[in-house]
Amino acid sequence: MVLTHIAVGMALSLPVALLAPEFGTVAAIGGAIGGIVPDIDLFVGEHRRTLHFPVLSWPIAIAGCAITLAVPSSLAVVVSAALVAAAVHSTSDMFGAGTELRPWERTNPNAVYDHLRERWLPARYVVRYDGAPEDLALTVVFAAMIAVSLDGSPRWIAVAAVVTAIPYVVFRKRLPEYFEKIL
Repeated sequence: MVLTHIAVGMALSLPVALLAPEFGTVAAIGGAIGGIVPDIDLFVGEHRRTLHFPVLSWPIAIAGCAITLAVPSSLAVVVSAALVAAAVHSTSDMFGAGTELRPWERTNPNAVYDHLRERWLPARYVVRYDGAPEDLALTVVFAAMIAVSLDGSPRWIAVAAVVTAIPYVVFRKRLPEYFEKIL
């Protein structure tokens, strides 16, 4: 669930907010962006393959953080936070379900594509499927961390993620019927 990825990406900004409060908000915004970007491949390309890089994204994210530490600026912080959040997003997708429209049926074991080894990494079902109750619990926990730690736009983005996630979870198992009708 992209809302969980947004909340987790933003929560990754908390050490930045603690150590360099002047960059807390931009780090949280970068985390939200990085939480979203990999899932753009739902609409362009092949989901969890085109923009998901569970192995190759880490060296880029680490390099971005090194540059940010050497030359700190708001732009460097937002970019490195986005890179780290995108790497975490891509990697964490392997702990969920496969890429099918009804992931609770477990008809596709492919979680996320490893471009380095040119193979799909298997789904591990720690979170049974996007929109499962445990997915909502993760969103709530990580969003709450942001909501109590930061103010301004990060707080409202975190609250909006939870408010949006609740109806998504309630209606998740009904959505495939709707999408099959319009596709």
